[in-house]
Amino acid sequence: MSARLAASSVLTCAELGCEPLSVLLAGYGLTVIWILPDAEIPGSYWGESEAGLIGDHLFVRDDTPLHSALHEAGHYLCMDAERRAQLHTDAGGECIEEDGVCYLQILLADALPGVGQARMCADMDAWGYTFRLGSARAWFEQDADDARQWLLDHGLIGSNEQPLGQVRDWKQNR
Repeated sequence: MSARLAASSVLTCAELGCEPLSVLLAGYGLTVIWILPDAEIPGSYWGESEAGLIGDHLFVRDDTPLHSALHEAGHYLCMDAERRAQLHTDAGGECIEEDGVCYLQILLADALPGVGQARMCADMDAWGYTFRLGSARAWFEQDADDARQWLLDHGLIGSNEQPLGQVRDWKQNR
């Protein structure tokens, strides 16, 4: 499915509104910058409507899929302090960190009104994220123990699987 076709079926940043996303991510030290419609999104690795990252700024447009914004925010939260300090466009990271990012974006969706885990998983599937068990929901519920453990080990979620409101290596940033 093309990104443009999939965009019609996934929740966009405009549909959520800027305040809930901005408030959620500000708690992690990440500032959301809204770009004018049809302007190129700075720091976007994938281009088109996909969210961008430069330093502690997440760039979105009205047509940016919410899952893209949460995914890029997840990269910011999951990367170590050294990479975060040099962040521009390519978040990098290892496979297990990418899994942690996907898991965290699903958890973060619960903090946004009208979104939640089920909607985030459905949007990830509609956009074309791929998982061994065939869907984001099946992966999240049955095949993501390693991602969950990685997030626990790096102090990003608690044993109740709730985000702890801090970035990886947060003590080094204080």
